[in-house]
Amino acid sequence: MISLELPEPSKAEVAHSEQLCEHIKQSIQTAGGWLSFEQYMQLALYTPGMGYYSGGLQKFGEQGDFITSPEVSPLFAKSLARPVAALLADISGAKIIEFGAGSGRLAADLLAELANLKQLPVDYYIVELSAELQHRQREALQQQVPELLDRVKWLSHLPENKINAIVLANEVLDAMPVKRFVLKNNRLQELGVENVQPQLQLSYRDADELLSTQIASLGVKHLCINPVDAESASERYAYSSEINVNIKPWIASVANCIKQGAVYLIDYGYPRQEYYSTERVMGTFMGYYQHRAMDAPLWYPGLQDLTAFVDFTEVAEAALEAGFDVDGYTSQGNFLLSCGLADIVEQSAYTTEIERLQILQQMKTLSLPGEMGERFKVMGLSKGLDKNIPGFEMRDLRYSL
Repeated sequence: MISLELPEPSKAEVAHSEQLCEHIKQSIQTAGGWLSFEQYMQLALYTPGMGYYSGGLQKFGEQGDFITSPEVSPLFAKSLARPVAALLADISGAKIIEFGAGSGRLAADLLAELANLKQLPVDYYIVELSAELQHRQREALQQQVPELLDRVKWLSHLPENKINAIVLANEVLDAMPVKRFVLKNNRLQELGVENVQPQLQLSYRDADELLSTQIASLGVKHLCINPVDAESASERYAYSSEINVNIKPWIASVANCIKQGAVYLIDYGYPRQEYYSTERVMGTFMGYYQHRAMDAPLWYPGLQDLTAFVDFTEVAEAALEAGFDVDGYTSQGNFLLSCGLADIVEQSAYTTEIERLQILQQMKTLSLPGEMGERFKVMGLSKGLDKNIPGFEMRDLRYSL
């Protein structure tokens, strides 16, 4: 559903989008007239110099399109620093690896708090493909923790040699391109994009054998192409959703570079049975532009964020297959409270009543179910450790996976 009041993009933004559109149209022509939605999403988000995440536009914070937990308050990083510090103390020579560090706020706040806890890593790696975002991250670190900047190193890919590491991925999985599909009357079709001059247009094609196999492997009854039950959901109405087939290779690549360590994955998502609920007939895909949500993925490509929720059952299965232990899964609210959020708030310094109320409001935003506390989930993975990683003591929801 499109937001009714979308701000009009500037002339420069429109020109930027038109340039990307031409690139996408050329890609469609090269591919024979049709791109899968996954391919389109990859181009819209990551085309060098033109995609949403690589084109230089403001994305984070009040002036951008969305606000992440680190942008809400330093309380997020201060809480996360507790389990990270404990792991740094236990794992010899462990480095921190952060994927997609966004504005650099999490890295800066986390390093500052780890310094307070006297548990700094020797190296803090940021895996970031966007040169423009690397520049913004460097500026944020230079401004907030200049004395720690020499510990930060930017990488375009994971280290080739196995290392001891703590990996952080906040809102990374939701930015991976997804395949979108519809199932109706036992006919499975894949959503794609074609060029109907003068504009791009969404269109469906019968799903190929690979996508059919990938969806069947989910083990969700009402997604079966030939269900035994004649009254299956697929025969009663059209069921649309998406599948992220990039999670498995990404998790495997992380596992391949870690000798001993831990991974914290923080994102909005559901266990599989909830993700593919028969009541969620339109999937979870959404676009965001200046804090407005819409399902209009062809609206000014390159200007809006394209995203889908995470199937955390898929993440857990991929992790186990890659050699990780799944140590915990819970809501962000439970995780932050397990990490000592309430104590951190109680000990926070403030000089006015307004500042105190602001800190309390930030805590509520991060942890309450009606805010970010329930929608966002945290999954903890470990490799080569003899005990579960911290952060899941208050409530562990692995049983729901």
